[in-house]
Amino acid sequence: MATVEELVNSLYEMVQDAGAVPFTDKCMLERDRVLDMLDELRVSLPADLKMAQDIVEKRNELLTAGKREADALKQQAEDAARTLISETEVMKAAQAKAKEILSNAEIQARELRKVANEYCEDTLKRTEESVALGLAEVQKARQRFKDIASQAL
Repeated sequence: MATVEELVNSLYEMVQDAGAVPFTDKCMLERDRVLDMLDELRVSLPADLKMAQDIVEKRNELLTAGKREADALKQQAEDAARTLISETEVMKAAQAKAKEILSNAEIQARELRKVANEYCEDTLKRTEESVALGLAEVQKARQRFKDIASQAL
């Protein structure tokens, strides 16, 4: 199955290569061929949207995994702090280590969320642009087809 971009390019080429109607800026297209391409485009668009949903789901999985990891690191830090509490110096060292571990866990979780968000944003942006381009081209092709069809009557 052709991609949305390939279908739009094919429709564009078909219109460019179509025979001109004398004394107008109109052209003649094969109705069945154009309709087949538009039908295929309709089928392709949901696949692109599914891909965008999958990306959002993957982002959510990454965020959940990051939170789980941060919680585990936090628990380790708390456990380590409780284990080290016995004397004042040991307690101070434990608190410092726990804060360091917790801080590192929070930094790692923040970085993981940032990377996941950037990845999803970039991928969704590209998908949105592709879908928007495809939709705009389909709308143009349909309008040209309607114009040609109405003149043929």
